[in-house]
Amino acid sequence: MTDSLNMKALFLDIGGVLLTNGWDRIARNRAVEKFNLDKDEVHERHHLTFDTYESGKLSLNEYLNRVVFYENRSFSKDEFKAFMFSQSQELPEMLNFIRELKKKNSLKITAVSNEGRELINYRIRKFKLFEIFDAFIASSYVHFRKPDVDIYKIALDITQVQPNQVAYLDDRHMFVEVANSLGIYGIHHTSYESSKQRLSRLGLIVT
Repeated sequence: MTDSLNMKALFLDIGGVLLTNGWDRIARNRAVEKFNLDKDEVHERHHLTFDTYESGKLSLNEYLNRVVFYENRSFSKDEFKAFMFSQSQELPEMLNFIRELKKKNSLKITAVSNEGRELINYRIRKFKLFEIFDAFIASSYVHFRKPDVDIYKIALDITQVQPNQVAYLDDRHMFVEVANSLGIYGIHHTSYESSKQRLSRLGLIVT
């Protein structure tokens, strides 16, 4: 137990914590197979431009023009986007857990997530994330991407809490380290049970 009994807020990544990743290599490989695309070309073009999309400097249509629709296809952009959105799935137990955690501890819940605008907008609506989160600090909204420290600083400013009053869950260890460097209680999320135990050690009611 630490002096973190004064916890007032929880910052959460979305992909890899509450939901599957919005558009990761696994999802892209499924798209390659379904739409009969050149795998190496898709991944190369994706890596050259996806950071720009997640930073809110490209629309999803512009991203797809560069990565998939740079040549004529036998399928439509709407068909491809529907497939992209369908890859988002809820991870077991986490959404309900965070809902209950918020109620029992009167926490402010803030998303700190690298997400393209159209993808996160879909995920917020589909999974009713607006019922959990008080604010969404998404890279495409604020034009900073993790691990840039500014995205965490914006989250602190918007939430109006001190770093030592915040616990932060992320499935990427580097992003946890960056949060820790600011004085936030970063937790590397690997499973529902492990994060539940870590949050309990911070004095939060988890049952």
